[in-house]
Amino acid sequence: MERSPLPPPIVHQSRATVPVLLSVPHSGREYPQWLIANAATGRAGLESLEDPLVDRVVWRALARGIGAVIARTPRAAIDCNRAADETDPLVISDSVGEATSARARGGLGIVPSRGMKGRLWRRPIDQAELDLRIANAHAPFHQAIGDELERLVAHHGWALLIDCHSMPHRNGQAEVVIGDRHGGSALPWLSQEAARIVRQNGWSAALNDPYAGGYVVERHGRPDRGVHALQLEIDRSRYLDSDLRKPGPGFDRAAILIERLAFGLAEALGAPNAIAAE
Repeated sequence: MERSPLPPPIVHQSRATVPVLLSVPHSGREYPQWLIANAATGRAGLESLEDPLVDRVVWRALARGIGAVIARTPRAAIDCNRAADETDPLVISDSVGEATSARARGGLGIVPSRGMKGRLWRRPIDQAELDLRIANAHAPFHQAIGDELERLVAHHGWALLIDCHSMPHRNGQAEVVIGDRHGGSALPWLSQEAARIVRQNGWSAALNDPYAGGYVVERHGRPDRGVHALQLEIDRSRYLDSDLRKPGPGFDRAAILIERLAFGLAEALGAPNAIAAE
C-alpha cells in the first residue's frame, strides 16, 4: 500500500490584541488508509482516542482573532501530548527495555497501544517508522507552538497557551478541569482565575484533579520567562450529542467558555484592550 505522509498541523496566527494561543493536539481526523489497515478493530478503534470536535469548539475564539495550532494527525498515529521518548515496547518492535513512562506503561505513550475498544494494532512498528511520524506531525506541531509563543512574547512581553482537550464524563467529576502541573506551567493564581471564570460561566471546575497537564504544557509553559500554559479539559458529554460524535445542545456554550477564558485570562494578566466576550 502506498504510504501517504501524516499531515502537519493547521496554524492560525493571532490577529487579536492579546497574546493568547490555543493548541488542540487530540482532535485530528485525517486517517490514512495504511494506518487503518493496521488497526485491530478498524477505524472506530482509532477514533476512540480522539477528543471529538475540540478543533471546532474553539471557533469563537478563533473568530475573534485568537491564534491556534491544531493537529490534523490522529492521536492514534502520534500523540502530540507525549514526549518523543514516551515509548511502549508493545508498539515499537525494536525498542529496548520497558515502557519509558507511566503513561506509556498504561498503553498511552507517543503511539498508543490501546483504545476504548482494546488493543489498537495488528502489528507493531519500528523505530524508523516512529521517527518518520515524529518528523511529519509531532515535531511540526511543537515547532509551530514554540514559534507562535516566541512571536507573541517578542511583541507583548508575555504569552498564554491554553491546551484544549475533552474528557469522558464521570459521575462526581467537575465539568472542567484546569491543569498547570501543580504550578509548574503557570502561576497558581492564574489557574485559580481560570477556575473562577469557568464557574462564573455556569460550569463546575477543578484544578489538577484528575488531569494536571501533559507534555504540551510541560514543554511550553515557562512562567519564569513570562510564558504560561494551562491544560483545559471539558466533559465531552456537555458539548456533544448522545453518540459523542456530533455537536450537541451545549456545543456553543463550550465555545463561549473557551472564548471567555482566552480574553478573561488575558485581562487578568494585564493585557491592554482585553475585553471579555459578551
